[in-house]
Amino acid sequence: MIRISGLAVSVDDMRTPEDIAAERLSLRRESVRRAEIVRRAVDARRRHGAPICFSYVLDVETEESEKRILAKFRRDKKIAAAPGKEASVFERLAEAKTFVSEKRPVVVGFGPAGMFASLVLATAGCAPLVVERGQDVDARHAVIERFWSGGPLDANTNVQFGEGGAGTFSDGKLTARGGDPLQRDVIDVFIRAGAPEEIRYLAKPHIGTDRLRGVVKAIREEVIRRGGEIRFGTRTEELELGPEGVRAVRLSGGERVETDAVLLAIGHSARDTYRMLYEKGVAMEAKAFAVGVRIEHPQAWIDRAQYGADAGNPRLGAADYALTFQDAATGRGAYSFCMCPGGQVVAAASEKGRLTTNGMSLFARDSGVANAALLVQVRPEDFGGEVLGGVAFQREYEEAAFRIAGGDFRAPVQSVGDFLQRTIGSGDFCVSPTYRPGVALCRLDDCLPPFVTRTLRDALPAFDAKIAGFAAPDVPMTGVEMRSSAPCRILRDRESFVSVSTPGLYPVGEGAGYAGGIMSAAVDGLKAALAFLGKNDRI
Repeated sequence: MIRISGLAVSVDDMRTPEDIAAERLSLRRESVRRAEIVRRAVDARRRHGAPICFSYVLDVETEESEKRILAKFRRDKKIAAAPGKEASVFERLAEAKTFVSEKRPVVVGFGPAGMFASLVLATAGCAPLVVERGQDVDARHAVIERFWSGGPLDANTNVQFGEGGAGTFSDGKLTARGGDPLQRDVIDVFIRAGAPEEIRYLAKPHIGTDRLRGVVKAIREEVIRRGGEIRFGTRTEELELGPEGVRAVRLSGGERVETDAVLLAIGHSARDTYRMLYEKGVAMEAKAFAVGVRIEHPQAWIDRAQYGADAGNPRLGAADYALTFQDAATGRGAYSFCMCPGGQVVAAASEKGRLTTNGMSLFARDSGVANAALLVQVRPEDFGGEVLGGVAFQREYEEAAFRIAGGDFRAPVQSVGDFLQRTIGSGDFCVSPTYRPGVALCRLDDCLPPFVTRTLRDALPAFDAKIAGFAAPDVPMTGVEMRSSAPCRILRDRESFVSVSTPGLYPVGEGAGYAGGIMSAAVDGLKAALAFLGKNDRI
């Protein structure tokens, strides 16, 4: 096949990829058998008045001689032979199935890292036992809806814990830094599980929380079909360790499961598990993270700012943004995070008496409201550098937010104008805050560290200079966002993925401090399971 890169096409061009490829290669349309979209990105730079367009990468199969076509375009760097495609890691594992062990491995947590670790192990014939403290995704959805409607918080089943992990109640973004080839294998699994085909080629793919629920169920069913066992509502209370490393796990209800391998995919909010590991002497360290607020705008504002006259074009969808700022005096950064076009702000608490927020979108991104976290870097020295000092730091401000907003899981909200002027009282917002079970007008200074509010006050005007109206006085900000990433790291060997202190323990994913989103966590879990199997070379 022939690969065409950097192919600019108007967003209003309704031709098929085959039509576009034929024109680019100067071929008759009937000689192009098929053109597969490898990547499609929106180019909204609009330099020198140029219109917004899609930038395509296409792999093209023709009836003409590929050798002749490539020779014709030999000086064109954007036309070359397409690279070959390898069988996926799961296809290779299914064929090999060479793993033999007397004790089956245990996977703790069934978020992205745990799901893909378990799928690898089950495909290899390991019959893993998966334990997840939260409930299956359907029961979890019902529990969360009751909480958002004013019901009680379930400390084990919530936005942080349960089938699919925290990412299930998010925008479902599948972007990740770097170009690890295993990302393609993860995408293939998601598509087979019911995700839309477009995630294979979009530059910024997302699934949406509504579709993610079905996807994680299908992955769970595949793990079970291949011999895995999954127990929901089961918390890991203790690791039993000996001189040789992991001996067993003790589960809620008192059950003891003998194993010599635990893949620990606990998520970034398993604070009780962090404490247990620390007391067991598992090697850990404090790490940086970030905290802040959620900011909301009418989605139409963001669309106009990013797309100009093309705003509202259904082929473009809801626009997103990414903003960064660095304080010249302190070197401390602020940035937008987990931007959710057409979404809502959600209650993401996992502990009673403590409040934190997150953002979520459905696949259609059609709520009419854009939201994103505005975060400020927190360094280990900000909380004394102790291993679990970041957890204590998060809890302090989550408790403050819970208290000042009324103690009933309403969230503190303040307009940008009031925040910048250090006043309170303006409740006539440009868009109604979407957080449920509700909000209360408060001073965000009362639930965030001074260095965070100071940095945000410097950052907001800078963001407004990039997106006009971003820091308008009537824009609402809802606090607090405390769970952007893990506040500590469980140390592991770079190659083997094994804990540096505890043989048989494989810390993986966001909770271990080695990932930052659905895709990176999934790849990390996949790699750790391959390392356990002794197949780091992708079989």
